[in-house]
Amino acid sequence: MLNNSYPVNYHIKVIIPAYNEEQSIGEVVSHIPKDLVQEIVVVNNNSKDKTKEVAQAAGATVIDQPLPGYGNACLKGIEYVKGQAETPDIIVFLDGDYSDYPEEMPNLIQPILDNQADLVIGSRALGERERGSMTPQQVFGNWLATFLIKHLYKIEFTDLGPFRAITWEKLMAIGMVDRNFGWTVEMQIKAAKQGLRCVEVPVNYRQRIGVSKVSGTVKGTFMAGYKILYLIFKYW
Repeated sequence: MLNNSYPVNYHIKVIIPAYNEEQSIGEVVSHIPKDLVQEIVVVNNNSKDKTKEVAQAAGATVIDQPLPGYGNACLKGIEYVKGQAETPDIIVFLDGDYSDYPEEMPNLIQPILDNQADLVIGSRALGERERGSMTPQQVFGNWLATFLIKHLYKIEFTDLGPFRAITWEKLMAIGMVDRNFGWTVEMQIKAAKQGLRCVEVPVNYRQRIGVSKVSGTVKGTFMAGYKILYLIFKYW
């Protein structure tokens, strides 16, 4: 857990890409430790429901990204942060479906606060997963991707989990560009190639609220798997 005696003089922002998450986004925002972060940025990714209104009511800053795609939403959030008068020290990325536990954020950022990491991945493989929270194809896909990364890039991960923290300086240095399914793996590969200090911490995982836009469809699963494998070999 976060050492409460540790002087947290860090500016932390959270970016949450959200597409049709009106049922869950309020829970996500409300469970983020408010004394830890300076701003919660929800990127409304062309939602057709009340995601924007619910997020605003929960206290988040909401910006719109009409272009669909997980990476597009994350890039829009980064663009917004760049335009602020004060840039943060740490960016936390978190999904809007309430499958992660936002209250575990102190554990996620602790290695950065201790100057032991530049990038921290919340590993669902190391934590406790609720039964049914990940499909068999997700579990296999994560295993295959991390196996290939280990052998091609000489760095060991156990997950491509979306719950992650990275220093703003290193996020700018790696130059993220992926606009859809390859966002998480691109970050980890580029971090490995640039010699960033990468750490994993266990995070718990539960069944999401609503239906997944990726693993919930055959097309989404196939496209995500193809993009991840493509990027692993592209950057090698």
